[in-house]
Amino acid sequence: MKRFLHYLSLHPLITVMAPLFKMLEASFELFVPLVVARMIDIGIGQHSPLFLWHMGGLLILLGVIGLGFALAAQYFAAKSAISVSMAMRKDLFTHILSFSYQEIDAIGTSTLINRLTSDINQVQNGLNMFLRLFLRSPFVVFGAMAMAFTVDTRAAIPFAVTIPVLLAVVFGVLLASMPLYQKVQKQMDQVVLSTRENLLGIRVVRAFSRQNKEKGRFRQETDSLYRKQIFVGKISALLNPLTYVIINLGIIAILWFGGLQTDSGSLTRGQVIALINYMSQILTELVKLANLIILLSRAMASLARVNAVFDISPSIPDRGRSVSAADHGVSSHSVPAVSFEHVSFAYAGSGQETLRDITFTAMAGETIGIIGGTGSGKSTLANLIPRFYDCTSGSVRLFGQDVRSLRPSSIRERVGIVPQKAVLFSGSLRQNMQWGKKNAADEEIYRALDIAQAREFVDSKQQGLDLMIRQGGGNLSGGQKQRLTIARALTGQPDILILDDSASALDFATDARLRKAIREHTGQMTIFIISQRVSAIRDADHILVMDNGRAEGYGTHEELLRGCPIYQEIYASQNAGKEAASHA
Repeated sequence: MKRFLHYLSLHPLITVMAPLFKMLEASFELFVPLVVARMIDIGIGQHSPLFLWHMGGLLILLGVIGLGFALAAQYFAAKSAISVSMAMRKDLFTHILSFSYQEIDAIGTSTLINRLTSDINQVQNGLNMFLRLFLRSPFVVFGAMAMAFTVDTRAAIPFAVTIPVLLAVVFGVLLASMPLYQKVQKQMDQVVLSTRENLLGIRVVRAFSRQNKEKGRFRQETDSLYRKQIFVGKISALLNPLTYVIINLGIIAILWFGGLQTDSGSLTRGQVIALINYMSQILTELVKLANLIILLSRAMASLARVNAVFDISPSIPDRGRSVSAADHGVSSHSVPAVSFEHVSFAYAGSGQETLRDITFTAMAGETIGIIGGTGSGKSTLANLIPRFYDCTSGSVRLFGQDVRSLRPSSIRERVGIVPQKAVLFSGSLRQNMQWGKKNAADEEIYRALDIAQAREFVDSKQQGLDLMIRQGGGNLSGGQKQRLTIARALTGQPDILILDDSASALDFATDARLRKAIREHTGQMTIFIISQRVSAIRDADHILVMDNGRAEGYGTHEELLRGCPIYQEIYASQNAGKEAASHA
């Protein structure tokens, strides 16, 4: 709540103006029953048409002034709510971007998307209605009760009984419904997750003819959401009928006691009508308040979920020293560009280490090949270099400095990464390439495209760097996307380049040209090539052989063929496949 109040304090004037104008509107509304009472007692009772006209004009004036105040209040309330949600969404997005892979893995992408969109929208709607009604409704309720006592103390006794009972009902429903709305929002996360998985993996779903199975799973998720929404909806729906019953009982009591006093002459007919009008005003406001309570229940549940994300501190904060390749001797042969010293790593919540006691060094300008079977820890090892994760023991050093002492954003300015899955963003080719380097000149981009063997197909599109890329690169083939992601990393001219199985969709000839171009045009750049192809890493200066999280060999292609059984096995299996293909 403290965080939420901070966002409200960013725009104090408009936040205060909304309830203030609503109270002014309510003040004029409270005078209406008194005017009506005088119209009945004097205008009708004493047959005075002129007085009726005067009072009718006064009612119109009160309505016009109240409408003006209401419009102003709604404008300020909407502006305050939108300003708060905009600032909250911006800060939450920034906070999420500060998370390491560990937090992203633990929370889940679909949950974060839901917090950024649905939950903050719920908070926005709740705040909007809160500013409009949180002072108006109680003010009208207690103001109507106070005005009723000014009309007649005995006849207003039903007000003193009705209002406490109504408040007990309202807050009882609130306490019962709030935790249930939290469960509804949690189930909404599951629906979003199921939807996201199916939309992103639609080709796989169809390839395996799993449409009916996925429809069934989605139906189960939505049915569960439906049942939870219906259950909490039934509880929330009790507010309106209970409120109407209690208020109508209050009106019956007023008519009973007011009728007796009217017969005795101590109360006029106009005063009875005024008391009924005040009770009707209370009914109207409590119906609004009941709906506000339902909305606030959802908003509070959503706010708690948003705050839960805000309360998660990134395990790798963006602080520390800046890394500079020149300062740390990247051009020197005495200081390794990257070194692993007895590094072990385990994912959060996992009882088993993914990497165990990894030690090797990579000098500036060297090419390091990393090979191993699926699940051997190749990508995990690569993720430790740019500090996407921190090792659990040992140390990873960049230009002689422990990466844990360096600011992550500074590290990533020096490290170019091409992940296994080629990810491009909607926009022009130029905009995608400038992710590697802000304001990169066209000449730099074309140079990177040449090295990545992407220039030919880009030129064939005849749109140059203005070629529009659809979301996720949907208008490109797998090999084209991979080459563009390699070009994007090369545009930044990093000191360290990590190619994480990034040429798997390329044919052998293109892959060979790519490796040759990288070797000839990258100078003192340290390159890590992760691959399952021996042909992709055989020309590397050193090859690290991984198996079940351990380094089983480190050396040149020839050295490993002589002394590393696992590498020999990989090499033999791939060459046997080629020989079989050539004989066929």
